[in-house]
Amino acid sequence: MTWSAPDRQPAVNPSRPFGYREWEEAKRILLSRYPSIGYERIGDSVLGRELGVFRIGTGKREIHYNGAMHGNEWMTGMLLVRFLNEVAEALNGAGGVYRGEPVAEWLESTTLYVMPLVNPDGVELSIRGAEEGGGYSEQVCLWNGGRTDYSGWKANIRGVDLNDQFPAYWETERDRRDVGGPGPRDFTGAAPLTEPEARALADWTRSRDLQLVIAFHMQGREIYWNYRDLEPPEALVWADRFAKVSGYVPVKLSGSDAGYKDWFIQEYRRPGFTVEAGFGVNPIPLGQFDAVYEETAPIMLEGLKG
Repeated sequence: MTWSAPDRQPAVNPSRPFGYREWEEAKRILLSRYPSIGYERIGDSVLGRELGVFRIGTGKREIHYNGAMHGNEWMTGMLLVRFLNEVAEALNGAGGVYRGEPVAEWLESTTLYVMPLVNPDGVELSIRGAEEGGGYSEQVCLWNGGRTDYSGWKANIRGVDLNDQFPAYWETERDRRDVGGPGPRDFTGAAPLTEPEARALADWTRSRDLQLVIAFHMQGREIYWNYRDLEPPEALVWADRFAKVSGYVPVKLSGSDAGYKDWFIQEYRRPGFTVEAGFGVNPIPLGQFDAVYEETAPIMLEGLKG
């Protein structure tokens, strides 16, 4: 199903990759059209690209979804923006009902914060190549083994994997990865939170009272819901709820540390999840976007319910 509101340009174009330019246009559309959507700039990337969080809802219960922490997983940003767009449209002119659910009612008790593009530099590099690398263009070419195809690039522009940057057994993850320096993937950096993108997300998270977070990644159609037995009892209940509406498989993960949801669970003992959307090889082809959205939108809706 391809959705667009009548006589309105959707905030995402499913026929092209979702990079920073597309994010800027989506931001313009969302903020100019929907008074129900707020926005906060929370920092800047290595290359000075804006890092920002959208807000919808007025409730005391705060939840957070983020995407595109890995450059070649830019489609997760598209999924989040489309969801935000469609929910705002439902509030604006569809009686507050989306996919048969009373989202207006839910958003009186819940506030949703959405960060579609955690890694804008890595996304731009993955989509458009080294010309988007600023002062790092020559370095990323070397780190990429001289290849001009950056479509598999996961890291930020300094060759650091942002989802290995959080202070949750970071040293264990560094030793497990055993990657000696910057590159397209799996380098943890020299220490936790050295990268401005990870640091901005961590600082912003600390500023809120988040009850639940979901980091959207790709691929595998799986839901990771635990971390070193630090998660609360309701985490598995939530994972089962997400699985029921999506068909994704809850997985009790081990042998992985230093991710955003790991750190959130460790710090707050509240439900945190990584959703591996879609199935195949990253980047997931654009032709699968609508199908992946149909799988993941019910997870995003379920999180709003409380």
